[in-house]
Amino acid sequence: MFKINYDALGIAASVACAIHCAVLPLLMSSLPILGINIINNVFFEYGMILLAAAIGIYSLMHGFKKHHHQYTPIIIFSIGIVLLLLKQAIDSYRIVLLIPAVMLIICAHVINYLNCRKANHCHTNDCTH
Repeated sequence: MFKINYDALGIAASVACAIHCAVLPLLMSSLPILGINIINNVFFEYGMILLAAAIGIYSLMHGFKKHHHQYTPIIIFSIGIVLLLLKQAIDSYRIVLLIPAVMLIICAHVINYLNCRKANHCHTNDCTH
């Protein structure tokens, strides 16, 4: 049976977001020639943030409810998402806010993954499996 590791998917989405933000400015001169306009496209930027948030929320809530019952990954992830949103709002601090945001989101997924593995057989009474 095929199971999706949502923490790995969340890490991949965060890394994709970081690559998008770091590499895309380097390709700025060639994208208009190709007819692609995703540089400073507000809808695309917020779409990427919403995608990372949706995957992260699902992954972290699954780990919280079914395995470890710890708030730490959720708090770290939330701070990362807030920093991503601030990155969009405060243009002059884009890179300064991007790097810690992505690092926090990745750390939240890693902590969630490790907590799920550590708590695999030490469930409390409210677990559903």
